Amino acid sequence: MKKIFIAFALITGLHTQAQLKTNGEVSTNPTIHNVGFITLLAHYYDDGLKLNPLAATFQGDNRYNDTLPNFLSDAYKKELVNYYEMYLERAEKFDNAKLSESEQMSKAILKWECEINLEGLAFENYTPVDQMWSMNLMMGQLAGGTSAQPFKTTDDYVNWSKRLEDYVVWLRSAKTKMQAGIKAKNVLPKSLIKKVLPQLASVADAKLENNLFYSPIKNFPADFSESDKLRLTEVYTDIINNKIIPAYKELHDFMATEYMNAGRETSGIQGIPDGDAFYAHQIKLYTTTNLTADEIHEIGLKEVARISAEMESVKKQVGFKGDLKAFFNEVRTKKELMPFTEPQQVIENFNHIHKKMMPKVNALFSKQPKTPFEVRRTEAFREASASAEYNPGSLDGTRPGIFYVPIPDVTSYNTYSDEDLFLHEAIPGHHFQISLTQENESLPQFRKTLWYSAYGEGWALYTESLGKELGLYTDPYQYFGMLGAEMHRAVRLVVDTGLHSKGWSREKAIQYSLDNEAESESSITAEIERYMANPGQALSYKIGQLKIMELRAKAEANLGKDFDIKVFHEKVLEVGCVPLALLEEKIMNWISANTKA
Repeated sequence: MKKIFIAFALITGLHTQAQLKTNGEVSTNPTIHNVGFITLLAHYYDDGLKLNPLAATFQGDNRYNDTLPNFLSDAYKKELVNYYEMYLERAEKFDNAKLSESEQMSKAILKWECEINLEGLAFENYTPVDQMWSMNLMMGQLAGGTSAQPFKTTDDYVNWSKRLEDYVVWLRSAKTKMQAGIKAKNVLPKSLIKKVLPQLASVADAKLENNLFYSPIKNFPADFSESDKLRLTEVYTDIINNKIIPAYKELHDFMATEYMNAGRETSGIQGIPDGDAFYAHQIKLYTTTNLTADEIHEIGLKEVARISAEMESVKKQVGFKGDLKAFFNEVRTKKELMPFTEPQQVIENFNHIHKKMMPKVNALFSKQPKTPFEVRRTEAFREASASAEYNPGSLDGTRPGIFYVPIPDVTSYNTYSDEDLFLHEAIPGHHFQISLTQENESLPQFRKTLWYSAYGEGWALYTESLGKELGLYTDPYQYFGMLGAEMHRAVRLVVDTGLHSKGWSREKAIQYSLDNEAESESSITAEIERYMANPGQALSYKIGQLKIMELRAKAEANLGKDFDIKVFHEKVLEVGCVPLALLEEKIMNWISANTKA
């Protein structure tokens, strides 16, 4: 799953209830508990939205839809540093003894947020453009007119045109940063640069009517007047022809020549100055632990061995006579697992999986989200290099949670892991976890906007193991798909640390993956290049899953016949997205409180 941008509108009137207190005092008003601390959290949240208007847009808060700060500027970086330092200092002034249990957790999370972000800001971002995660891809997704940026009124159209003006500034700053990166010897690997060029060319070379950024003009709401349509068409035509296309072309040509010539031959982050320190930070950021690269590498090797043994059992069950690697090839190329001729059939298959397992959900989950849900095909402009992903819905229900499925070649689309994929990205994985957090009225707003990959991706990977309890995995190939997906996350522990701490090449990482999982070579190549673009992110899934499974095992062992899986799931989900150490503390306290002496 890609980086998730989730946030929601601030509680109406919260700022008018009390003035911000920075001295740690607690209000004596009996109707408002710890008003100073509550207001601190509210200001932290609201100030964060001002600093990141895109986050506000994705949450459905439209106050800043016409702006886009230059995230790459020194001035913006200074603002962020001041923001985190100020709130860290203010949070420290509140005495834990005067805070409720929930408020103590909020304080711990706020401190973690400030400290980890300040650590990250110590590193310079010389590679603002890549093939997976960067601003140009997010803006392209918004430009399609069907994502978080609204296009319902003439003001919406004007807001987007103003945001595009700011985006052009970002595009030119990206080039400047990468030029500085060449001097600092901090550049992308050549293999990643090659993947970015077609993405930029798709905008730079497209004629106006076919340009992605022209999409809103081709989809005016029915109630727009002809004069408004004409006026907006002229505005968009000017911006696209005279600003967007030239900026894309300039960036494309730079990356295709000067930047490509300077591109790294090495694959891992060790290939840049301070690479080891940056990778250590990335591990801490994404796993929310203090594990080292070596420790994670060893965990990965052990998990690969364990899952391989389970895979052998499935291979015997279906009667395959070759070795496990040959069985991988069998699964990759088995025509019966590639039955579709139209992309819509892929979408319908996921909808069928949804319908099949929903009757069993009540047995495992007492609380389920109200937010609606849809399965959609990934947009064409990013489909070739995209992985399946979930985009959260808005709190007001106007935008559903969306499970995006890339289908670049439907005839080669393999279904063997579709049940597992649905559990992870949709229900009861990301859609359940994120939506329940968003809908949880007991959490302060800033905690509804947070994303800790170890918890969020760990939860989603944990839910893949629930398939049989949900009426799925009756086909051994689908169960093998679950094992394959778990193996994929175990392999990540090995190859990510191999790439970024042990000097592995891109080719060695690809071969290790091919030797240990059943994904296609093209899919594995895209995954390895994903890890190269964002070191450490891929570690979060398995580390988080192992922690949740460990906590479940402890609960089952200590509570015995009193263990209720629905209650365990409720306890894990009600806390929202948190660092793993805080989740462990909560679950262990719950176990202790419910264990008979």
